[in-house]
Amino acid sequence: MPAKSRFTRLDAFTKTVEDARVRTTSGGIVTIASLLIVLYLVWGEWADYRRVVVLPELIVDKGRGEKMEIHLNISFPRVPCELLSLDVMDVSGEQQTGVMHGVSKVRLAPAAEGGQVIDVKALDLHSQDDVAMHLDPDYCGGCYGATAPPNAIKAGCCNTCEEVREAYASVSWAFGRGENVEQCEREHYGERLDSQRKEGCRIEGGLRVNKVVGNFHIAPGRSFSNGNMHVHDLNNYFESPIEGGHTFTHEIHQLRFGPLLPEEVTKNLGNSMPWTNHHLNPLDATSQATSDPAYNYMYFVKVVSTSYFPLGSKRGLLNTIADSSDLIPLGFHGRSEDGSIETHQYSVTSHKRSLGGGSDVAEGHKERLHARGGIPGVFFSYDISPMKVINREERSKSFLGFLTGVCAVIGGTLTVAAAIDRGVYEGATRIKKLHQR
Repeated sequence: MPAKSRFTRLDAFTKTVEDARVRTTSGGIVTIASLLIVLYLVWGEWADYRRVVVLPELIVDKGRGEKMEIHLNISFPRVPCELLSLDVMDVSGEQQTGVMHGVSKVRLAPAAEGGQVIDVKALDLHSQDDVAMHLDPDYCGGCYGATAPPNAIKAGCCNTCEEVREAYASVSWAFGRGENVEQCEREHYGERLDSQRKEGCRIEGGLRVNKVVGNFHIAPGRSFSNGNMHVHDLNNYFESPIEGGHTFTHEIHQLRFGPLLPEEVTKNLGNSMPWTNHHLNPLDATSQATSDPAYNYMYFVKVVSTSYFPLGSKRGLLNTIADSSDLIPLGFHGRSEDGSIETHQYSVTSHKRSLGGGSDVAEGHKERLHARGGIPGVFFSYDISPMKVINREERSKSFLGFLTGVCAVIGGTLTVAAAIDRGVYEGATRIKKLHQR
């Protein structure tokens, strides 16, 4: 038997001769309808193939020796910038008192006058503005019994009021308004402080800290260590000549740990995102008000590492390792060239109390008692979760899945269309035979 005959017997698609075919109007309508349905369903398959979804994954965070950035923007309408200090510390032993890098103090006009911005000053320790250029080159100011700061403009000397204040803090002495201190009287420190008493202040900028349990706080006066205690010089804060004194009424415009998710990502993905910047930063637009100068606010933050890998990213290590963090400019930490982002979500609980102690009868919680003492201010205590959330962009289906779907659409539609056409044809034939009887 010839080879061609053997393959002919295996043909599953038998043909009919042209004379045996019957073309009908109903068949043409079903054909057109089935083609339109096929095109519509194939377009749906293509759109589904092109759709990008975010797949969340929860793993144990095995990172070590990493850094993270804290970005804050907080307004204090009733405390002048001259009195505020920002301090950061963590359980690894690193204590950064009076943080100066990456943060700015924005002087604000009194709330009654609109609260507009008066001046913006970056917290750069010993900037050129602090240097008394008119002094004799051989001048060496005294530190009044304290030890000169190691980073003084002139070694072993206190040539500015700021250096005298720092020297006092190093030996845990209260400073006050600087009366009888030559450097402060020359710079009119007391007069400058009194002129700002009614002003407000906004602390804004970024900090880079070790990714371990720690806290940062904004409190009045210069900070220093007294034995194992972290304390502040509160004389100028409580001895305020203005009516009602200073208070820590504040508004948190923004507080985030790590970079924001780019807007173009949230716009492209729409409602398919399992998390957004709003969910990342629950303290944004939070306000607290008090009329008590001796009042303390505590925010307990639980930080969860969150990675975002866009479609086509290499999923490599991001810029979070401590060894490379010092080479990365502030604000670019946690970002990768391929669009990958290492950021953090957080949850928060808050607590507030008067430093005078007592109960919360005024708030309806007479059973809640507070201890006396403490430092007025706003404190943020953050803890690092051992879990990590990874969000990956993926296609909703593979290209092979798309081809499979297209074949299923074409085959299924044509099969159903053939059954409908056969039914219509058989029905029309029987009706015609009944009319002929």
